[in-house]
Amino acid sequence: MKTFDGRVAAITGAGSGIGRALAVELARRGAHLAIADVDESGLAATVARCEGSGVKATSLVLDVADRVAVFEWADRVAADHGQVNLIFNNAGVALAATIEAMSPSDFEWLMNINFWGVVHGTRAFLPHLKASGEGHVVNVSSVFGLVSIPTQSAYNAAKFGVRGFTDALRMELEIEDCGVSSTTVHPGGIRTNIARNARMHSSVAPMAGGVDDARRDFDKIARTTPEKASKLILAAVQRNRRRVLIGVDAKAVDLVSRFPAGLYQRLIVRGARQRGRRDLERAPIHGGLDAASGPGVRRAR
Repeated sequence: MKTFDGRVAAITGAGSGIGRALAVELARRGAHLAIADVDESGLAATVARCEGSGVKATSLVLDVADRVAVFEWADRVAADHGQVNLIFNNAGVALAATIEAMSPSDFEWLMNINFWGVVHGTRAFLPHLKASGEGHVVNVSSVFGLVSIPTQSAYNAAKFGVRGFTDALRMELEIEDCGVSSTTVHPGGIRTNIARNARMHSSVAPMAGGVDDARRDFDKIARTTPEKASKLILAAVQRNRRRVLIGVDAKAVDLVSRFPAGLYQRLIVRGARQRGRRDLERAPIHGGLDAASGPGVRRAR
């Protein structure tokens, strides 16, 4: 797909962050839009940002964890727009907790959105992309789909899953030679609300220095803007890249992922132990989910 002009793009998690930036950039390039998010006000703001571009934009409040709703949305988009050429499975949430402390409901909540939401979106839109004769599936993983991090077991599981799922999809599409392709996106630190709206358990304290420190650390490393990320993603689609790394930090993590597992894991363990001892001496933290973390329902990156 060398141009987006006149194409129809569906985007999940479009109420803010990368999803909103993709919608705005695609509208600027002449693509018609079907956008979805659980955040109704954020979704409306994205539609407003795309007005005046001369393209058709439809929107729907949608929970990507709801398989039936996602399939109904895909059929509706195809009916409303006449075709669908691109699906960006971007919606996602964050959770920080040790495996022992993490509740089954929190684990399922994250997996239902970050992994199954991608699966639902891919499977729902794939027949429509094939019918258009020219299509692309863009699934957002993470640098945490390249390396594993303590307190991120659920997120790692989902993002490694997205990576494997999309790699297999890419090969199947190439074997079929149907005019549809796929790309896996591995963003590093992007200036979005995903960390601020994460569910964070106090069990992260010995490993990440506490809930507030974890959020501050993310803000420090989040160097890439959503607008920059969106341009890199669209360039990867035009070049039919299998994977795209977003940000200098993502490229560094990709390099680390090629080291022997024991090497990089021991370095992470050593750093976490040192920081945990220092921060626990400074301020003890009580158990349970952090009340300031909020409900963790925002699903736009």
